[in-house]
Amino acid sequence: MAQNSEFTPALGRPGLTWLYDFAIRLLTREHRWRSLLVRQVSPQAGDTILDIGCGTGSLAILLKRAAPQATVIGLDPDPAILERARAKAKRAGVEIDFRQGFARDAAAVGAASKVVSSLVFHQVPMAEKRAGFAAAYQALQPGGALHIADYGLQRTALMRRLFRQVQRLDGFENTQPNADGVLPSLIQAAGFVDVREQTVVPTPTGSISLYVARRPLQAAAG
Repeated sequence: MAQNSEFTPALGRPGLTWLYDFAIRLLTREHRWRSLLVRQVSPQAGDTILDIGCGTGSLAILLKRAAPQATVIGLDPDPAILERARAKAKRAGVEIDFRQGFARDAAAVGAASKVVSSLVFHQVPMAEKRAGFAAAYQALQPGGALHIADYGLQRTALMRRLFRQVQRLDGFENTQPNADGVLPSLIQAAGFVDVREQTVVPTPTGSISLYVARRPLQAAAG
């Protein structure tokens, strides 16, 4: 997996990787939306949870702590960020299976009961957004749930103005569709049902939306 080395690094530039955890904590109200996301995912013993674009492993560690008997797999294309994730998980005393790969590689990981992703899909081109959601669908067991926390529709002039900080780092072409509210339609187009925006969290860098969707138990006829 991850044969193509082209990806948007954490904070948009390789030289800023070491600042990633601090910046996310400072600029995104991380504790608020991560705690809501973990509650939404509701990890259970026996779950296999795939974290697409796991970054430094912050969410994966929280999920594993919430359900120590769950299997948590972290997927990310950046080898430098995965080194940090493995070291952080070791310090936290939790066992997480970190693998190198893009969102589009999710289907190769194996069947998961839940797929999560946070602050990833706003960074990637539209073709990769579509490929990532399609792979997430394939990675899920029938009836499994998709949980996304990311910059979504920026509903007010203030949130749009604040979101420009993210756009300057991650690029306007990739991020603008998120700001325009494209994620629910992309998730639905990948085959998911019951697509819902559960929560919107205003932050100093724009609003972060939490979405949930489900892979149907049976494929649609025709």
